[in-house]
Amino acid sequence: MSDSSEPRTTEHVSVASWQIWLERVGPLLALIVVTLGFALADQVWGRGKFIEFRNVRVVLVSTAPVAVAALGMTLVIITGGIDLSAGTASILCATVLASSLNAGHPVAVAILMAVGTGSLCGALNGFFIGVLRIAPFIVTLGSMTIFLGIGKHLASSSTVSVAPELVPQWLSKFTSTAPPHWYGYIPNIPSGVWCALAISVAVAIVLSLTVFGRHLKAVGSNESTARLCGVNVFATKLSVYALAGALFGIAGIYSFSQLKMANPTEGIGKELQFIAAVVIGGGSLSGGRGSVTGTLAGAAIMGVMVSGCAQLGVSNAPQDIMIGVIIIAAVTLDQLRHRK
Repeated sequence: MSDSSEPRTTEHVSVASWQIWLERVGPLLALIVVTLGFALADQVWGRGKFIEFRNVRVVLVSTAPVAVAALGMTLVIITGGIDLSAGTASILCATVLASSLNAGHPVAVAILMAVGTGSLCGALNGFFIGVLRIAPFIVTLGSMTIFLGIGKHLASSSTVSVAPELVPQWLSKFTSTAPPHWYGYIPNIPSGVWCALAISVAVAIVLSLTVFGRHLKAVGSNESTARLCGVNVFATKLSVYALAGALFGIAGIYSFSQLKMANPTEGIGKELQFIAAVVIGGGSLSGGRGSVTGTLAGAAIMGVMVSGCAQLGVSNAPQDIMIGVIIIAAVTLDQLRHRK
């Protein structure tokens, strides 16, 4: 009897290992396939500039803010939550940054105020979700319009522009897409891209090597069981939404650096990009699963698609359709895994 069950056990283990490996590298493989596909199409039908380093630099700069915010969304989604206020919260932080610079505050103080505003927005979401036990979808749907209204009030229902002399040079070049310089064989990558990579490493360490990271996965996998195991669910949710809000605030700094101004209405719809990056990267909307590499790959896939379509002269409408199809396919695969 034991002899007949052993092959099935071994087969089950091998299949499970294959599924885990595929979940980890699948988004990276998809990124490689999408990149090679657009590179080949650009060589045949385009102008052959897709693989030039200047275009790669533009893709990296456009992907960085989405990746940073999507990392915050990853933490929230792992706990089984969602944050629909991420877009308006990030631009609210950009508005706070612009207003602070106009008020004459030092840039360090202005940046701390922007990140602190994002963390406060996230903490408020986490508080109401944890205390009132209202669905995150409802809470963040309401706070989305609240943060939009606060931003409009702060900007006097207009755009907050900042004089160039008030913006430090490093912040202006934080997301620069100017022609790159080379230091020997090393390309000059904008500091915003390196900052996004550093944040990614920090988030990966939190998820993999800390008790807090294990608590996030436990709450997302089964909240009741996590509570019985001694996890402080309320403190975990409050902390994760506050941390995610801080990352949304950093994404707002990226937005200000790109435009040198802040318009609160620009945050509408950005949360869909952040959620899409997580879902495309293999994160589960049911909670309990998500990864830094997957989220980075998901954000990069969207950046590559936008750049590739631009090089091929494809309008925005087909881009939106393609991203929507990819999101539905990713969610469908996730649901099939859960049914198994």
